[in-house]
Amino acid sequence: MIEYGRVAEPYGVRGWLRVVVDEPELLAAAPLWWIGGVARAVQESRPHSGTLLAKLEGIENPEDARKLKGRPVEIPRPAAGEGRYYWSDLIGLEVVNEQGMVLGVVKQMSSNGVHDVMEVAGTKEDARTRLLPFVPVYVKKIDLQNKRIDVEWQEDW
Repeated sequence: MIEYGRVAEPYGVRGWLRVVVDEPELLAAAPLWWIGGVARAVQESRPHSGTLLAKLEGIENPEDARKLKGRPVEIPRPAAGEGRYYWSDLIGLEVVNEQGMVLGVVKQMSSNGVHDVMEVAGTKEDARTRLLPFVPVYVKKIDLQNKRIDVEWQEDW
């Protein structure tokens, strides 16, 4: 589950919630929200003054809504899609070149405006930090299950 917002004040007299959220479109598209570990069906939602208003199943009045104030609103993380990855899933993966040499481990990901970049922390034998372009010409295979990224990258680059 990923936290996408927090319940704020109740809205109106029919049990609507006001949710403070950075990405209202993503949360509004989710048919189920988890609040306090309880799944709740979303009956209706709409943006309003920089927040998201929602009517949830089982919340019928302002008193019910007020009980949820301050709680996180969570939804399952959407699938990244074929050939796409969440940066957080890449952190910690071992980076190995075509010669079988371990270049290090992905320390962080960033973007330089043109493409994404992997910061690879070196090994005990070679402690250099490398910045590798995260583009198909260099990144040949990503194996999340085995925590490995195969790259076409020479040791001395």
